[in-house]
Amino acid sequence: MSASRHALILTPLAILGCLYALYLVHRPDVAGQAGLAFWAFIAALGLIAGFAISGLSHLKLKQPIARRAIGLAVPVLFGAFLFFLWEVIVVGAGVPSVLMPAPSAIAAKFAASLPLLRADFFQTVVKSVLSGYAMGCLSGFLVAIIADRVPFLRRGLLPLGNFVSALPVIGIAPIMVMWFGFDWPSKAAVVVVMTFFPMLVNTVTGLAAAGRLERDLMHSYAAGYWTSLIKLRLPVALPFIFNALKINSTLALIGAIVAEFFGTPIVGMGFRISIEVARMSLDMVWAEIVLAAIAGSAFYGLVALIERGATFWHPSYRT
Repeated sequence: MSASRHALILTPLAILGCLYALYLVHRPDVAGQAGLAFWAFIAALGLIAGFAISGLSHLKLKQPIARRAIGLAVPVLFGAFLFFLWEVIVVGAGVPSVLMPAPSAIAAKFAASLPLLRADFFQTVVKSVLSGYAMGCLSGFLVAIIADRVPFLRRGLLPLGNFVSALPVIGIAPIMVMWFGFDWPSKAAVVVVMTFFPMLVNTVTGLAAAGRLERDLMHSYAAGYWTSLIKLRLPVALPFIFNALKINSTLALIGAIVAEFFGTPIVGMGFRISIEVARMSLDMVWAEIVLAAIAGSAFYGLVALIERGATFWHPSYRT
């Protein structure tokens, strides 16, 4: 039997072993004082899980649905095992929660703080991130079109864009708070600054990516600037534009959260993190981090899904 076939047997065995280990580590006689036998058991589980996940990743299946299910199961099982290790190491070794809370404690705090997290999410993501992201990306795209049309702007804006992109957000955020106040508009302004120039640089680069032969063909058809832009150069630039959108999806969230450290109403993810760190409430800090990770991953995944539908013709999607 091949290693990939062995994985079908080792995977449920590893899952059952991990569940049993979680039961053991939360027993009063094991939590905080796990012995050598327990850690040997965890090491053996690690080997079994490693062989199982490796085998699943090499498993060859004919049915498309089964292949897709295995492709999804491998990262899910790998991530779940990392959380399992985090749980058993923190609980079994008795790591103080002020240094590193266990995933179970973070999940409990997350579930108990849903109304607070919902308010923070609305303030940071819905108000600051989405508005700043839309304004920054749209303005960067429009200025890129103008810079492409006016060559001296392109030569002048790109070096400026590289300069502004290197500015630290902790330097921009206090200035925007002084200009636009303590509420969400100042955070949206920080997001605009952080997302404008990545979109500008990527769009200008993408518009210049069309080949000479394609441009000559459009010229032979007597196509004007706007016809060539819409029918040739913008479609070619789409991978570059979506690359900027994906980069900005994470930059926007980081910028808004960091900006909230420098002045905000008593709500918001960055505000909550700074307050709870001062209170040494690390489980709430991690709950906010989990919320930010979920929001950022969902935002990035949505942009990537739209990209897949808009650029299905690109060679990177060919199988």
